[in-house]
Amino acid sequence: MAEAMNPSAGLFGALDAEPFLELGAQSPGGLRLPDAKPSRSALYAPRCVAFVPSHDGAPPSLVVADTGNHRVMIFERLGESFADAAIVLGQADFDTEGPHAAGRGIDSGLHLPTGLLVHEGRLLVCDSWHHRVLVWNTFPTGSDQRPDWVLGQASLDHGERNRGGAISASGFDCPYGLAVIDGDLHVADTQNRRVLAWDGVPVEDRPADRVVGQDDFESGEENRGRGVGADTFRWPHAIASSRPGELWIADAGNHRLLGFGDGTDRSGPADRLVGQERFDIAFELPHRPQGPGRLRFPYGLVSDDRHVFVADTANNRVLAYRAPLSGHDEAVAVLGQPDFDKAGENRWTEVAPDTLCWPYGLALHRDPTLGTLLAIADSGNNRVVVWRVNQETRT
Repeated sequence: MAEAMNPSAGLFGALDAEPFLELGAQSPGGLRLPDAKPSRSALYAPRCVAFVPSHDGAPPSLVVADTGNHRVMIFERLGESFADAAIVLGQADFDTEGPHAAGRGIDSGLHLPTGLLVHEGRLLVCDSWHHRVLVWNTFPTGSDQRPDWVLGQASLDHGERNRGGAISASGFDCPYGLAVIDGDLHVADTQNRRVLAWDGVPVEDRPADRVVGQDDFESGEENRGRGVGADTFRWPHAIASSRPGELWIADAGNHRLLGFGDGTDRSGPADRLVGQERFDIAFELPHRPQGPGRLRFPYGLVSDDRHVFVADTANNRVLAYRAPLSGHDEAVAVLGQPDFDKAGENRWTEVAPDTLCWPYGLALHRDPTLGTLLAIADSGNNRVVVWRVNQETRT
């Protein structure tokens, strides 16, 4: 169910923010477990979120990749009182779960959906373990609505890795994130250790026009098979930009963000780095003080012209940076932990409105009534928490 939050001191640093709303599991005693059966309100390990702006002055809607239940949920008109999803995709109804739409077939089902994108009235979903991106040409208005077409497969009846053949410009291996940057679609083709880019946003299935992180469209080795570098990925996951000409990619497996500035040849090395001291290392520091400059499996990334937010997943926190990033930046605030040196799941205490356990996807939205909203897919707690970001207090 959804629950309005009380203001909480759930942050540390220069950001004025508070948890506002929760969707998902509710259990007594502070332990958040999903319901035994799927429902309109329960979530199981959600991995991604996306806002849907309204066109009539009403609050936005929220799309949730309910990954563990192999479905996408749409919660309409975000507010303090709503509790249930209005629309479910990938399943016949709200009471069923399982890959391939509970056995009905991959043409109408999902298998571990992750990345979400709402763009110019369309909905795009990374159907990761079907190795494809599903596209609804108009935003869905009812449950169990089939997508209009698929990117990365020959048809909706197919879901093979790399289109059933060798690595190419036309297929995926577990795509996990996507974004439109400077008008062009970018998809994190995670297990092929690359990001694919198209000129514009395709309206039908076609090969990618550019590749980032590999020598060519036929290659897919981890870190290009030669070690960590400024032009390599281990697990590219989320993609964002805070100003024109800029591209940032969360390279989760190398515990860093790679940045490409305006004019950078993105087939070559990045020119900006966050989370590591150098481009040729991927240092991980488990269960130790992390500070404001280190990352550990950053799976989520989102930005606007004021801030960049990073889901520092294995550190159970969300970090806020000032935008635009310039390279080797340190966070100015942390959500989910009492300070920059703590990293425990739910602070090693209990689930609270301002704690986190393995946060993944993030979404930002500026609403004229509610203000700036940050949605966090708090995967380990089987919920989504929406924070209201009021302002930054500069010192």
